[in-house]
Amino acid sequence: MSHCRRCPRLVAWREEVARTKRAAFADETYWGRPVPGFGPADAALLIVGLAPAAHGANRTGRMFTGDRSGDVLYQALYDIGLASRPTATAADDGLTLYGVRITAPVHCAPPANKPTPQERDNCRPWLVDELRLLAPTLRGAVVLGTFGWQAVLPAFAAAGWHVPRPRPAFGHGARTTLRGEPGALDLFGCFHVSQRNTFTGRLTPAMLREVLSDAATAAGLPVRPKRPR
Repeated sequence: MSHCRRCPRLVAWREEVARTKRAAFADETYWGRPVPGFGPADAALLIVGLAPAAHGANRTGRMFTGDRSGDVLYQALYDIGLASRPTATAADDGLTLYGVRITAPVHCAPPANKPTPQERDNCRPWLVDELRLLAPTLRGAVVLGTFGWQAVLPAFAAAGWHVPRPRPAFGHGARTTLRGEPGALDLFGCFHVSQRNTFTGRLTPAMLREVLSDAATAAGLPVRPKRPR
């Protein structure tokens, strides 16, 4: 995956960002390639985002690492006992996830954080393969945002789960159960942890912790809440 060049626009953008860099990271070597999923290969819970951030995962090489969206997500996972630390700054910072894996339907940073439908479709085989590898243990998923929700449903179908017709609609707190040969899986919707949502209060830390806790419980993971900040 890390050498994929299927989407010319995304290849050009991720590499341009890696060359020009942001002033604050001028001394760093950017990853500048497709970003793989992060977390154990036998995870019970999957978190699905949108795509790597230009100066976050595209810089560090790890999902939701090195940007403010990741700060919100990993703090919430830490607060409920599913991450070893509340921050994610670099791929070698020692962060460990417990029973949780994080991925995205698009693995390269897109301009303006907006992948095209064709780029989403080009990247779908990677997501389907990841779902198939996780299938023996995967029992829950949290999808962050409408784009991820629309992208992940056909991927689940291709990986062996039955997706109801009409397809379930996205919403914060939406929940549906997918069944199929891999077993039952509870799918949850959650507003994306973007700065727009978190800065405006559309998504609060408490809202995020609630969805993650419900999904973890459904997936059979122990939730051990810490005192929130």
